Amino acid sequence: MHRREFNCGVAGALTGACSLTLRTASAQQATKLRRIGVLMGSSESDSSTYFPAFVDELARLGWTDGRNVRFDQRWTNGDPNRASIFAAELIRSQPDVIFCSSTAVTAPLHRETSTIPIVFAIVSDPLGSGFVASLRRPGGNITGFTNVEAAIGGKWLNLLKEIAPSIKRAAFMLNPETAAFGGGKQFLASFEVAARSLGIEPVAMPVRSDAEIETTIAALGAEQAGLVEYSSFLAARLGTIISSTARHNVPAIYENPLFARRGALIAYGASFTDMFRRAAGYVDRILRGERPADLPVQTPTKFEMIINLKTAKALGLAVPPSLLATADEVIE
Repeated sequence: MHRREFNCGVAGALTGACSLTLRTASAQQATKLRRIGVLMGSSESDSSTYFPAFVDELARLGWTDGRNVRFDQRWTNGDPNRASIFAAELIRSQPDVIFCSSTAVTAPLHRETSTIPIVFAIVSDPLGSGFVASLRRPGGNITGFTNVEAAIGGKWLNLLKEIAPSIKRAAFMLNPETAAFGGGKQFLASFEVAARSLGIEPVAMPVRSDAEIETTIAALGAEQAGLVEYSSFLAARLGTIISSTARHNVPAIYENPLFARRGALIAYGASFTDMFRRAAGYVDRILRGERPADLPVQTPTKFEMIINLKTAKALGLAVPPSLLATADEVIE
């Protein structure tokens, strides 16, 4: 064999080997499982009406669990201690991105890492909580979707007055240790302004345990007062709240739509399903190389009002037709 023929043969063999190596590497990369950490501030059952929207939207965008992504899920059931423990576990596992819900869950993740990308949902005040430098330009490793604004406290009270026109006193019940906007102070401001315009005496009622929830609602029932509630702490105790308001005949409005579906009188707030679906879009963009620092925090675009007529009748309330006409869902 001539030297030139030998060299060409070696070159051809090397080219073929290199091509095979590149194809193999490409195939391995294509099938590599990206890892998505999930940390929810509620229980798995409570999230069952909206978390699937996140999974379904990711699948529509090309990310399927077990094929090219793997979900590592944890549910805190509204327990701040579990949130801290699970946050540390997730960070140690070094996922490609983390999706989380609620301020109480985002806070420990924020403390644990400044590098792993995080997309949040159902966080009321990401700027005030220190998660982002600004809503337009988050600037760090965290971005996501807010669920309320400070003025919604007044909206809740107006709706409650419309469905229960006889109330003269109303309590804003929340856990100041888990509520956003400075422990709920900004919510209280709009709540108090609305109360004055409606001729209602407003009162703030902080609670930190199931026993305090029971005592507060019993006192409201004795005064024939209404209730506005907010915070992830209370959302995790919906069974306690719903049963107690029913026993003590207290009309109440809630931010979480799940409450009305479980037996509460009325709920008004951002659509969690819509928010989780939009959050999947941010996770997709991060997995494809974009940075959370460049993805602006987004505000709610869709709100839901759900009225439970069965509960209204049990409380002796006649829901105005105008309110029923504007409800997204009426439970009979």
